[in-house]
Amino acid sequence: MKTTLLSLLALGFCAIPAAAQHHPAKHQDSTSLNSIITDSLDREKAFDAFNKNSPDAYHIPDAPRFLIMGKDSKFYLGIGGTAKATASYDFGATMNNPNMFVTADIPMNPAKGNGGLFQLSAQQTSLFVNLVALPENPNQIGVYLSANFIGQNYGFQLMYAYMKFRGFTVGYDYSLFSDMAAAPPTIDYEGPNALTSVPNGVIDYRHSFNKTFSLGIGAELPQASYTNSDGTYRVSQRVPDIPAYVQFAWGKGSSSWIRFSGILRNIAYRDVVADKNQNAVGWGIKASGSASIAPGLTAYYQGVFGKGVASYIQDLNGDGLDLTPNPDQNGKLRPVKVWGAYGGLQYTFSPKVYASATYSHVRTYAERYDGGATPWADQYKYAQYAVANVFYEITPILTWGVEYIWGRRVDMSGLQHHDNRVQTMLQVSF
Repeated sequence: MKTTLLSLLALGFCAIPAAAQHHPAKHQDSTSLNSIITDSLDREKAFDAFNKNSPDAYHIPDAPRFLIMGKDSKFYLGIGGTAKATASYDFGATMNNPNMFVTADIPMNPAKGNGGLFQLSAQQTSLFVNLVALPENPNQIGVYLSANFIGQNYGFQLMYAYMKFRGFTVGYDYSLFSDMAAAPPTIDYEGPNALTSVPNGVIDYRHSFNKTFSLGIGAELPQASYTNSDGTYRVSQRVPDIPAYVQFAWGKGSSSWIRFSGILRNIAYRDVVADKNQNAVGWGIKASGSASIAPGLTAYYQGVFGKGVASYIQDLNGDGLDLTPNPDQNGKLRPVKVWGAYGGLQYTFSPKVYASATYSHVRTYAERYDGGATPWADQYKYAQYAVANVFYEITPILTWGVEYIWGRRVDMSGLQHHDNRVQTMLQVSF
């Protein structure tokens, strides 16, 4: 039995590549609703309503395969999800995380004998509910709920819980400083380390003037993570983060776009020496998008730069790099300059087969300091992430993929380690 199981797993790594999330077409074909929508309901209108109410993230399906229709087509309730299983093998400075390849978490002092690691997971399995009330009405209301099992010991973890009304989005969603539709396809749930993909509590407003121009502005839960000295400590945040963007789109169906984003932050901390709270200003700018550059060839790109915005770069989120101690002034912290960028290409060989490759880089410029929970020499300096994959749609609901990831982390001291991952997945969408 064990021999048979190992043979099947090996076959999963070596056999013909498979399919993953939603690319190359972001949204499922509306014909997926044919079998569940009655003649009294226009399936194109139902699909469009679900599409507009769903997130832009690449790992989320929009159109469910199960639908409850209200009286006079004034209420649509869709239920769907994915069952996703992955198998992976790491070699190098291995990370004990089968779902997310986080370059910031590459062990910098790996124990001898741990140069290889095999992992299996079904934690990326997810469920979602997509609700649209009063479709095609100025007072249309949308609700979207989604969760997966990435929590500890397959614990249920909330991914989305938001409401939409007249351009406003309120609830739990990815930050408006994110551009999730510009993320390249990966089996890896984390994706490129430079992605600004941070879920957050949001109150956002978005408006499209036409198919080519749109904008948005929001007030979001502060994301504050900083390294304290002996003369400072953390205090509660009082001012929301303020993100905004403008976007220009072109091409068939506005499928190509570039988005210019910005964010302004106020980060509060306690100055023990002066015995009062201090405020540091953080800011960031970003360009992101996707473009069709040749038949079958699509590019994905993003570049972000700023000070005090490390929390919005997913590789740095929670690592204490928004602010670090100022050695010249005890009791003071200063914003850290950071930047991150990625570029990816995807080629569609046929409606069922496509491949992609992406390179991503993140760098910080924390100036030398003394003390702190993380000594300056052990602090994150830069990291690289490279991924290549192939996806194959076996049936309209069954996809299969294989992927290779390489990542490297370098500390301020110059110490560096890298990890490699080969993985495969099988996913059913419903």
